[in-house]
Amino acid sequence: MTIASLHPQALAPDASAAEQARQQRKSDVRTISLIGLAHGTSHFFHLLLPPLFPAFIRDFGLSYSQLGLLVTTFFVISGIGQAMAGFLVDKRGARPVLFAALSCFVLASVAAGLATGFAGLMLAAALAGLGNSPFHPVDFTILNKRVSSARLGHAFSVHGITGNLGWALAPVFLIGLSGLFGHWRYAYVGTAMVALSVMALLYWRRDAIDDSQGAWTHEKPGAAALQEEHPLAFLRLPSVWLCFSFFFFSTAALTAIQSFASPALNSLYGLPLSLSAFVVTGYMLSGAAGMVLGGFWVARSTHLERNITIGLLAAAALLTLAASGWVAPFAAAAVVALAGLGTGLAGPSRDMLIKRAAPPGATGRVYGTVYSGLDLGFALAAPIFGALMDRHQPAGVFYGAALALLLAIAAASLVGRFKKK
Repeated sequence: MTIASLHPQALAPDASAAEQARQQRKSDVRTISLIGLAHGTSHFFHLLLPPLFPAFIRDFGLSYSQLGLLVTTFFVISGIGQAMAGFLVDKRGARPVLFAALSCFVLASVAAGLATGFAGLMLAAALAGLGNSPFHPVDFTILNKRVSSARLGHAFSVHGITGNLGWALAPVFLIGLSGLFGHWRYAYVGTAMVALSVMALLYWRRDAIDDSQGAWTHEKPGAAALQEEHPLAFLRLPSVWLCFSFFFFSTAALTAIQSFASPALNSLYGLPLSLSAFVVTGYMLSGAAGMVLGGFWVARSTHLERNITIGLLAAAALLTLAASGWVAPFAAAAVVALAGLGTGLAGPSRDMLIKRAAPPGATGRVYGTVYSGLDLGFALAAPIFGALMDRHQPAGVFYGAALALLLAIAAASLVGRFKKK
């Protein structure tokens, strides 16, 4: 006769705990997957226009500076909207805001497909920027409320990976559909279908992203006192503004790669645009791989600032090498693509760094404010790098990106000194 048969009730608590753990794991995976899909969609729509810049130059006679202004329009609207969306998310909830954002992507696709010149493209950029604005406060509010502490680091990793995959897919998708159907306008029928399909899936599984059913399980000592303060009290935290600065500089570097790496490599090394256009995809795929590794790295290391420094310093060195002209053409393309691995490694540590600066209950506001630095970086950097291309200084694209990464490292290194205990 076994111990369990003598005392059957003795194993009941263990069985119940195991079942609860299984259900929590299942819930975590579902939430992480759906928010990852939503985040990947938002990054996909970051590149609604840039992959087809050569077609717009050909059909509408636009300059690189004008194309940079399209990127600026997207991210100015996104940045302003993101800071405001954080308050809306905290007040009204994340899920309804998410569906409204995806609807804007559908409208942006329609506007881009019907554009007859610069004004039509500006409308598309504005609508896409409005749709993009709520994603980070929405995503991180849902993740922080619904995902258990044990999987939160991996949730941030998946969040970053899917963002990079969205960036990687966009050039292939847009250029591929344009080539398949013989005109770039058909690509925007495809992007509208992408947004509608994601909306349908998220609506079907809407219970898994219902932040009204979540709970703040990651509270820090003193969080309740912070929540009782003025809604803007978090703006007094130096760590919030250092994180903002980090995003501003790191995104300025990303802007250079996303929008102008292809023509810069064409000018520096003579690589055909048909090949150099996919360097962005390589950079993002490398970044996704780095995010996978970075997720395990951040789970084992509490030295977030050091992790960020190592990753971004490696990326800056590779971009400097590409700018130097010392390597063969195809090697230069590979070096630029590989630089994404360094930025990817830093990604999960970056998100955990921001989590430390966010009092529970103010997550939407903090993430909205901090990530608006991302939008501002895109907005200001795009015309600067576009002007470098117009002035026939393609090496400046990569040197500038490397410098921006070094400034991002400096901002991240100061967060640990000022973050609220």
